[in-house]
Amino acid sequence: MNNKQSSGADIADWRPEDANFWENTGKKIAYRNLWISIPALLCGFAVWGMWGIITVQMLNLGFPFTQAQLFTLTAIAGISGATMRIPASFLIRLAGGRNTIFLTTSMLLAPAIGTGIALQHPEWPLWVFQVMALWSGVGGGNFASSMSNISTFFPKRLQGTALGLNAGLGNFGVTTMQIVIPFVMTLSLFGTFGGSSVPLVKDSGWIFGKIAAGTPTWIQNAGFAWVLSLVPLGALCWWGMNNLKTVTPASGNPLVAFAKITYLYTLAFVPSIFMLYLYLPAPTGLGLLNMWVAIPLDIVAALLVMKLAAFGAMKENVAKQFEIFHNKHTWAMTALYVVTFGSFIGFSMALPLAITVIFGFQHVPDAAGVMVHTLKNPNAPSALTYAWIGPFIGAATRPVGGWIADKLGGSIVTQWVSVVMVGASAAVGYVMMLAYQSAMPDQYFQTFMLLFVLLFAATGVGNGSTFRSVGFIFDRQQAGPVLGWTSAVAAYGAFIAPVLIGQQIKAGTPQYAFYGFAVFYAICLVVNWWFYLRAGAEIKNP
Repeated sequence: MNNKQSSGADIADWRPEDANFWENTGKKIAYRNLWISIPALLCGFAVWGMWGIITVQMLNLGFPFTQAQLFTLTAIAGISGATMRIPASFLIRLAGGRNTIFLTTSMLLAPAIGTGIALQHPEWPLWVFQVMALWSGVGGGNFASSMSNISTFFPKRLQGTALGLNAGLGNFGVTTMQIVIPFVMTLSLFGTFGGSSVPLVKDSGWIFGKIAAGTPTWIQNAGFAWVLSLVPLGALCWWGMNNLKTVTPASGNPLVAFAKITYLYTLAFVPSIFMLYLYLPAPTGLGLLNMWVAIPLDIVAALLVMKLAAFGAMKENVAKQFEIFHNKHTWAMTALYVVTFGSFIGFSMALPLAITVIFGFQHVPDAAGVMVHTLKNPNAPSALTYAWIGPFIGAATRPVGGWIADKLGGSIVTQWVSVVMVGASAAVGYVMMLAYQSAMPDQYFQTFMLLFVLLFAATGVGNGSTFRSVGFIFDRQQAGPVLGWTSAVAAYGAFIAPVLIGQQIKAGTPQYAFYGFAVFYAICLVVNWWFYLRAGAEIKNP
């Protein structure tokens, strides 16, 4: 391989399984792409997840929307991000790694700036904020393309570690967002250019405790702050990353590649908007579908739109990628990835709400003996002070899981993780039940948080092990699309977990949500054993 090939944006010769090539040429290039990919992915997660924090602060600032209307913003961002992952999982093969990561990272500027502008106008209609939340889904989609890209750079023996680092450190975007946004909202970050402040109507909080009502707040910084990192990151992606011609032989020039990416991402919004219109209650939508119908409909519609709208060489390439659906291991690994990443992102979204509703109020019987949950708990913990801890632990343990799986085998690690998650989920449900029946729920908070931290740690280790399993089970052509597809389905956890937990809290039985999760984990434990660990398994891993 000559110097021009190794230093230019497009690399024609790529043989990571060749030990000599890897040590002399490949390793340096692969790790450079990985270290640029990680912060780009981190910002994607931050922009995608920011509505979970923004909606809490909109409530604290007295925006003229109901709690139910504000929660539609989180739901819309969650659904949009998950749906965007479906086309994103195919982008690397169609447009090249460098082209894709540069453009999808730069695309985040639009929802970041748009959200900052909209948040300065509380009088604007709800649909403006819903459009911004929908647009933020681009950040959720970026995970699929990022993982698909990094998987092509590394030899199979290092894929668990590399993908664990990319996803684990990238997932710190959830924690970063939960810490950074409450902080930057206390500052005049851009002076007069960034708009004026508004006083808090209700108490808020951040990592170091409570922020009292009346404190000046620049809520628009929740969007604007990301511009400071996205602009230099876009430049870094363009000048520092590579397209592998062995993976993408016909990406075309960068403008053609950008057109493909923009076209497919735009198409992904169509099924999302249609499904949300059918699912969300009036006045936003028709409220015709329940969650278990809406999500499969959204997935099928997204795949159908991609298949029908592809043309020319793109049609052939998309058809080739659809071959993963004929492989039964695609479906087995999808279920196992829902256990790990689906739980991580779902619990990340649900934890602030669970802390607020269960521990923020006293739960006492009224004169008729009926439990009421409206009296404020004077010893309530602040959700914004503690909510970041779980996602932080989950992200931090991902690289560890990948490293252990490289040593021991992916499926054996996934098996032990599933056992832990069955027990921890059942225990969280039991503690939630005790707290939701107590006049002093805060006495259970420490146990609740410790169990949630255990759950998050298990999801992180399990994420790393499933990455390793995908690299082991599938060939190099299919591994990237499978990673993208499984991550797309699992991302619906961002919507499913908060809705299920919220429904059960409203019914007075929060424990049932977690007992249900425990049953699902137990089923997937059997699936993992059947496909990859039993004596007669077609693929032993190990």
